[in-house]
Amino acid sequence: MSNDKRSYTSPVHPLLIVISGPSGVGKDATLTRMKEAGLPLHYVVTATTRPRRSGERDGVDYLFLSEDEFHKRARKRWFLEWAEVYGNYYGVPRGEIRQALKSGQDTIVKVDVQGAGTIKQILPEAVFIFLMPPSTEELADRLRQRHGHLLAELGLRLDKAREEMKALSLFDYVVVSYKDKLDLTVSRIDAIVTAEKCRVQPRRIRL
Repeated sequence: MSNDKRSYTSPVHPLLIVISGPSGVGKDATLTRMKEAGLPLHYVVTATTRPRRSGERDGVDYLFLSEDEFHKRARKRWFLEWAEVYGNYYGVPRGEIRQALKSGQDTIVKVDVQGAGTIKQILPEAVFIFLMPPSTEELADRLRQRHGHLLAELGLRLDKAREEMKALSLFDYVVVSYKDKLDLTVSRIDAIVTAEKCRVQPRRIRL
């Protein structure tokens, strides 16, 4: 995809796009490629207490917080939604979303399926996109390559992924995420956003 400067139409009613899917499906890689492709979106930085992986940058890939600081912010309702996932906490900054939408920017957030369900209750007019692995086998391979999980932990994550895939009715769209076809995934998300901009009755996010 070209990375030329571009924009979507209808800034009067900016979209909130929620990307979700099981662990290992490629959510981070998809968002990185979307940025590289120049999709004109505001990318919300998720806060987390998990350890930083090699190459990750604080405030860019994630906002890395201690558990103490995370819980302080949670008590102050700093997060739109937050949850514990595999022993670590993740939260979506409410203020960043509000400011981006107020300035007319289409905004995208990445959450797990539980988080998507919470946001659906708070902001039902958001656009919900589920990234689906091509197969359980490929998802297992991705998890092994990323974490080198022991068999028991891998089985736990795959069982959870199967349960999460049963939540498809929460979502507006599903996009299959192929490991070596990131541009295809990005082009389909781009097409969804473009189609949403052509709605006769636009979505209106009130936050």
